[in-house]
Amino acid sequence: MTTTRSMQQASSLSAHALAEQLANQQVTVIDVREPVEYASGHIDGSLNIPLARIAQADLPQGPLVLVCQSGNRSGRAVRLLQAQGHPYSLADLEGGVPSWEQAGLALRRLKRAPLPLMRQVQIAAGSLVLLGLILSSTVAPAWILLSWFVGAGLVFAGISGFCGMARLLAAMPWNRISL
Repeated sequence: MTTTRSMQQASSLSAHALAEQLANQQVTVIDVREPVEYASGHIDGSLNIPLARIAQADLPQGPLVLVCQSGNRSGRAVRLLQAQGHPYSLADLEGGVPSWEQAGLALRRLKRAPLPLMRQVQIAAGSLVLLGLILSSTVAPAWILLSWFVGAGLVFAGISGFCGMARLLAAMPWNRISL
């Protein structure tokens, strides 16, 4: 005898619909971003459980709304929890945290939060490109290879979705956040 379990359909919520449900204490918000991203701005009352740990986490009972920066990671988390047979309704915040902020809703920022990781990558990559250009003009022309290397790394990161510089920066002491 086989039983067929119907998979719950995940829904998307607008920022205003989520705000209303939060005000009525109807849902729990789970932020699946990394702690450094969470610290830089999150929905007040949300729990931080990064995507890498969501499958093993002890989740609260009741309906959940998952959020991330763009909706990509939270969408993956919803599908993962559905595949595991999560017993409660699951939803995803349309447009991620930026849509929450664009709707005029407040984000809570932790004191001493580091700069967002992508800004750190932009600063580091830009600085290395400039350094390569300056050194190639003043010390030796071969230093231009530093700029070429950084540029190639950024193209690779854009194509593959893997950014070695972001991984390296995330491991730096100033980005270690314990929540």
